[in-house]
Amino acid sequence: MNKTMTIKRLDGDSIFEKLSFTSSILIFIALTGIIISLIDGGWKAFSEFGPGFVFNNVWDPINSNFGAASAIYGTLVTSFIAICIAVPVALGTAIFLAELAPKWISSPVSKAIELLAAIPSIIYGMWGLFVFAPWFSEGFQMWALTNLSGIPILGTWFSGPPIGIGLLSAGIILSFMILPIMTALTRDALRSIPDVLREAAYGVGATPFEVITKVLLPKVKSAVASAGILGLGRALGETMAVAFVIGGANRIETSLFMPASSISSTIAQQFNEATNEVHISSLIALGLVLFAITFIVMGAARFLLKRGRA
Repeated sequence: MNKTMTIKRLDGDSIFEKLSFTSSILIFIALTGIIISLIDGGWKAFSEFGPGFVFNNVWDPINSNFGAASAIYGTLVTSFIAICIAVPVALGTAIFLAELAPKWISSPVSKAIELLAAIPSIIYGMWGLFVFAPWFSEGFQMWALTNLSGIPILGTWFSGPPIGIGLLSAGIILSFMILPIMTALTRDALRSIPDVLREAAYGVGATPFEVITKVLLPKVKSAVASAGILGLGRALGETMAVAFVIGGANRIETSLFMPASSISSTIAQQFNEATNEVHISSLIALGLVLFAITFIVMGAARFLLKRGRA
């Protein structure tokens, strides 16, 4: 009987191992297929414009002259703005919910944050265009034009027409989108720390601030970095929310108030209307460029994370 049970157990392990291996192979095949299809679809654009496709700032469908530089710039700037805003806010919120807030506050707020992560991106885009952009135009942008536009270097970032949409608006909306998942991951990481560490720190006379900054945060720094990487990945590839508030202008501007474009929003806005073969190929090539940027950025972030752990 024991021999039969051992054989069944071995058969179960073998089946599970084969299924797991098959799943990993299927993922690899799907990823390879996506890369091949993007290369095949964008090959005409790369052969037409060469390496200049990546560095050219002109996107002119009428004259069939296409370059990805402005879209790349918009993607990187909006993602950078989103991460700069989201990381400290998510970290502070997670600390408050996990360590400082009473349960009758932390429980409903935590559930609300998790529900925010389930809101479709198009809802964020509509809210950004119809609610946030008018307030942003009349409030912060008017104030910035009055008080910041005359400052050297900094003034160039906050100059331009106060129309409510542009790079800064898109970055802020992106930060709202990635905040819930980053907050939830960081909060769960803090709650997973054994209470004995907190008790030991308080037992030797540490203040709550010292416990959080010198005991808890060093323990979850990898989780915070992973949450930031996950948020960055979503920010780089976000489409509809950015398309609503970025403005759709294919040019590079130093002012964060000026309309711009991103890779994903350009593809979403123009793909259905593209009839020229070169135009279609250029949009597919943009997808390949976005894939490469995401791969490089995420790979670099994970490499730095591993170095930090070593």
